[in-house]
Amino acid sequence: MNRGIITAVGAIAIAQGLKIFTYKRLSGKWDVKQIVTTGGMPSSHSAGVAALSTYVAAKNGTTSIETAIAVIFGIIVMYDAQGIRRHTGEIAKLINDIDGEMAVISEHLPGLGHIKREEELKEVLGHQPLEVVGGGILGVVLGLISAKLEDN
Repeated sequence: MNRGIITAVGAIAIAQGLKIFTYKRLSGKWDVKQIVTTGGMPSSHSAGVAALSTYVAAKNGTTSIETAIAVIFGIIVMYDAQGIRRHTGEIAKLINDIDGEMAVISEHLPGLGHIKREEELKEVLGHQPLEVVGGGILGVVLGLISAKLEDN
């Protein structure tokens, strides 16, 4: 299989596994489900694209077209992870809060006809900038390790 793919997917898997430990550190609780969640520290999106970009740059040089493609792709993914997706999660939180408040109000005003959602919208979709940086650093390190191991 393609070493670049293995490097990127491996970085994503490691980042997802690390979320269990960072969640424990922040919340005080172990939660194995963190391995399949979006959001959190470190960003697996960032780790994957940074690992791929770093691996490609180490193998093909920083002036290659492959490196340019990987880096631009990585920048877009990392920007999206901490920008658009994070804001979507913040909007979901507001909608969930409004839905809860409307449910309370409709108890006092039955004619309002509000029906509370059975499931809340997912609020943790994107990343804080620090989570993106953490994933990026992890990815660079793993990309360099992968390129070095391949050379040996």
